[in-house]
Amino acid sequence: MKEGLRERKKRQTRQRISEAALGLFVARGFDRVTIAEVAAAAEVSVNTLYNYFEAKEDLVLPPHEASPQRLAEIVRTRQPGESAARAVLGRLREELRQHDRKVGLSPGFGPVFEMMLAAPTLTARLEELGRQMTDALAAVLAEETGAAPQDQMPRVVAGQIGWFHSLVYSEVGRRLVAGEKPAAIAEALLDVLDIVEGTLSTRALDYATRQN
Repeated sequence: MKEGLRERKKRQTRQRISEAALGLFVARGFDRVTIAEVAAAAEVSVNTLYNYFEAKEDLVLPPHEASPQRLAEIVRTRQPGESAARAVLGRLREELRQHDRKVGLSPGFGPVFEMMLAAPTLTARLEELGRQMTDALAAVLAEETGAAPQDQMPRVVAGQIGWFHSLVYSEVGRRLVAGEKPAAIAEALLDVLDIVEGTLSTRALDYATRQN
């Protein structure tokens, strides 16, 4: 569907606000910048800013990008014959090869990641997001496999998937801060995912394989 004028203007305004916010946060620190200063830099009113971003943390981790449903959606849309863990491994490999911003391999993300680590409210949001992703994935696995309430396997597998998913993000950030290039980071993380796949048990790797 072709983007209408109204939708394009909204997208452009959202992008302008986001870029202004990240520029200020990286330059001065997340906690030292006010919403009013972000609004002024983006040339919008504070009320307009809040129409696009409900909280200050959303300026860095917008819900439509940092979604608690990310892992659950990857698993829901996996192909027949594909397990939950292999679906997530495959998606991460694809995103790394494409230097996708979804795994942080976008230009200039290193300073953003460094800024995030220095802001307690943002690190808390990241930790909570990880828990929400794991919980949502565990619920999908339990539903699809028909697991009994006392069966811990869905949560165990979801926890393992959540762990290697978080590992990719933390390693990308650490390497970007250290000055490594995106191509080198992607290559290194692809090797890490091969190691992860080799160390997971067959039971975990094949759990919740889609039949049709």
